[in-house]
Amino acid sequence: MKALQVVAFGKPADAVKLNDVPDVGAPGPDEVVVAVEAAPINATDLMIMAGRYGYLPPLPGTLGIEGVGRVVATGANVKTLKEGDRTLIPILRPTWTERVKFTASWQRPLSPQADIQQLAMVGVNPATAYLLLTDIVKIPNGGWVIQNGANSATGRAVIAVAKSLGIKLVNVVRREDVVPELRALGADVVLVDGPDLQKRAAKETGGAPIHLALDMVGGTSTLNLMNCVAPKGVVVLYSAMSGQPFSGSSLSAIFAEVSVRGFWLVHWQKTAKDETIGKMYDHLTGLVTSGALTAPVVATYGLDRFSDAIAQAASFKGKVIFTPNRA
Repeated sequence: MKALQVVAFGKPADAVKLNDVPDVGAPGPDEVVVAVEAAPINATDLMIMAGRYGYLPPLPGTLGIEGVGRVVATGANVKTLKEGDRTLIPILRPTWTERVKFTASWQRPLSPQADIQQLAMVGVNPATAYLLLTDIVKIPNGGWVIQNGANSATGRAVIAVAKSLGIKLVNVVRREDVVPELRALGADVVLVDGPDLQKRAAKETGGAPIHLALDMVGGTSTLNLMNCVAPKGVVVLYSAMSGQPFSGSSLSAIFAEVSVRGFWLVHWQKTAKDETIGKMYDHLTGLVTSGALTAPVVATYGLDRFSDAIAQAASFKGKVIFTPNRA
């Protein structure tokens, strides 16, 4: 069985090799074996290759943090999946390989009408978007949330999930040229970041309170979001794409009791109940099936063309997907 593995942290050209690895073997009583059909390259994967992520596998370690595939074998106790079903693969189960084996818990068969490439990308970014909007602050129907990095993969997912939940969004970007693109996705408000963001956001929302801000950029952009948040609001840091330490307002934290906290899907997943995980992914895969949740895909590659795939993914101009069992 073939697998793409990180063999030394550093530049992708030196870090990744296509290796022969032992087959996963037969499933245990509660397990399934899944042939991986599609597995995306995420920014997280690039960070793992470089040795700069919160979780690093032992070397050599198979890469890939999400994906989708067909069940090829089931254990005697598995009742919710059968051979031939398409299903999501649990996050952080390495997917840049031909087959995976895992305990079937919340997984269910996926609609054959759903786009397989879009399903492959549900595990991380849309799940993060869903939890940012539902698990931190209770936002009423018609309530407002503000996010930066709105044209990113997670930002696009936030737009789709927010619409499905009846939440309104102020979407903040760093370039004027992406504004029409997000408006075409149905974004409520799209603004270019800047020190006067608070004034412009208040004008667009009619002065409605914003109790939640989602920050994936860091630097001064965090401060701009913090200035937009209502008293006792929350700013959530879930990425730091600028590479800069975030800036904040001591006055807002002290006198308006605005708080700043972090979020990492991996921490949530460790304690979440199977029923809760299943409910979340049912919601998200339903959005994929309806076409409401999509991310642009620029290319697909077999595992043998990993150098080209990783180089293209590193340009961040759309998602690149591995198809390990493509004929």
